[in-house]
Amino acid sequence: MINKKILGLIGLSAKAGKISFGSDSVEEQIKKKKIKLVIIAEDSSERTKDKFKKLSEDNDVSYIIVGKMEELSKAIGKSNKAIIGIKDLNLSKEIQKISNGGEIIG
Repeated sequence: MINKKILGLIGLSAKAGKISFGSDSVEEQIKKKKIKLVIIAEDSSERTKDKFKKLSEDNDVSYIIVGKMEELSKAIGKSNKAIIGIKDLNLSKEIQKISNGGEIIG
């Protein structure tokens, strides 16, 4: 089960236009150095996970594997999205902190 605060922050990022989603779009944005955090759905294929782990590591971008595709997609108001890229540095740090067991500010 994904932390609701993470979903909330992903939704906030989406509303602010600070995300990229879908394999091709996120891959392109990573290469342009626009992505600060890659979120990979737990139920995405092993091939997809491996591809984005390597892409993230090669481009010095953090990544987390969290939540189901359905939950992540719903948070951004789309369907069937396994990969989400967060473009905002502060939001990405906050999502990582919660993902690592830390608590949200406030």
